[in-house]
Amino acid sequence: MSKRIVIVGGGYVGLYAALRLQQRLRSGEAQVTVVNPENFMVYRPLLPEVASGTLEPRHAVVPLRAVLSGTRFVAGRLTGVDTQHKVASVAPEAGSELELEYDELVLGVGAMSKLLPIPGLADCGIGFNSLAEAVHLRDHVLRQLEIASATNDPELRRCALTFVFVGGGYTGVEALAELQDMAVDVLEGYPELDVSEMRWVLVEAMDRILTTVSEDLAERAVSELRARGIDVRLSTQLESAEGGLVRLNDGDSFRASTLVWVAGTKPPPLVKELGLPTDQRGRIIVDETMRVEGHPDIWAAGDCAAVPDLENGGVCPPTAQYAVRQARRLGDNLAERLRGGELRPFHYKSKGEFVTLGMNKAVGEMLGRKVHGRLAWAARRAYYATQIPTWNRTIRVLGDWLVGMPFGHDVVNLDSREEPRGAFQEAAGRRG
Repeated sequence: MSKRIVIVGGGYVGLYAALRLQQRLRSGEAQVTVVNPENFMVYRPLLPEVASGTLEPRHAVVPLRAVLSGTRFVAGRLTGVDTQHKVASVAPEAGSELELEYDELVLGVGAMSKLLPIPGLADCGIGFNSLAEAVHLRDHVLRQLEIASATNDPELRRCALTFVFVGGGYTGVEALAELQDMAVDVLEGYPELDVSEMRWVLVEAMDRILTTVSEDLAERAVSELRARGIDVRLSTQLESAEGGLVRLNDGDSFRASTLVWVAGTKPPPLVKELGLPTDQRGRIIVDETMRVEGHPDIWAAGDCAAVPDLENGGVCPPTAQYAVRQARRLGDNLAERLRGGELRPFHYKSKGEFVTLGMNKAVGEMLGRKVHGRLAWAARRAYYATQIPTWNRTIRVLGDWLVGMPFGHDVVNLDSREEPRGAFQEAAGRRG
């Protein structure tokens, strides 16, 4: 009887581990099932360009059913694991709960925004951890430009044109830089507005941004952002955001219609409920082969797991580079376990990092060489275009970039899609 492998999560870990198993396993050797709420994997390094409109949202995702042709896919959420009887409980979008029996279980459930108990944050803030949030932010920024251009109220105008991002890691810096670049580019279509009226603020609690790149590259990024008029506040924290009034611990306060929270992530609450060992940050404790401590038939990797970093010490950083390599090694180890082979530890040393700062602007390190400006921007795009799974997606991404370069950013705001039944309800007389 073939072994049953259940992979929970369709992100980097789920997708790349399943792809590795498709390559390694012989026909009938194992039945692989991937469980994920959505039938696609989001290629997160491209989310900033989705937000700026330089990339079509559907081109930044990988359709799981199309790519994992030899794997069973179940659209649903994990609700629990019975480790004694080796059963994973899954809630589909509709219908009764499913009980999936397994011989080997892989957990790659990713992470979610880590919110702090800051007054008003939950009501006014938005994250940048999903495709929906990236698309929403683009439409939201364009909507604020429309509000500001149409009002005679100076306070409303200032509020609409103030954009605050809390968190100076990769996500925060790239999201802010791409959206600010887009807003400046489309402003010529708003003759009522001037670029000097826009206020973009980056709030970072530490004394530097981009802690995973060298300090001089981080400083170069800060210089680039400040040269564009972006207010970078280091060693500063958000104290409250009640009623849209942003208060910082440096004593400054102002109203803002946009507050983006990108100050860290945490594993989903379900991880703690599974009864598996976790560290102080809530990540599943695994050994160097990515098997869960005390559970030889359960594996975990990616943002939800504390995978030992054998090259640099400590725990592997939660980046796409590491997650992809972890997934491939995990897939290899699973294949070896089924055949009674030797499990190998995960080793990886980063070959470089890139941070996009908008069109033709980026900083990065590749193969020990520091790069910035157009060269870093082009290298980053080339790298991610070739790394996204399938040539289908590579061609679509390159096509978006090539078509968009001579024409700039699109000013179309499609936020009406957030209320797709609005017009129908209005026609039925059910809208106020």
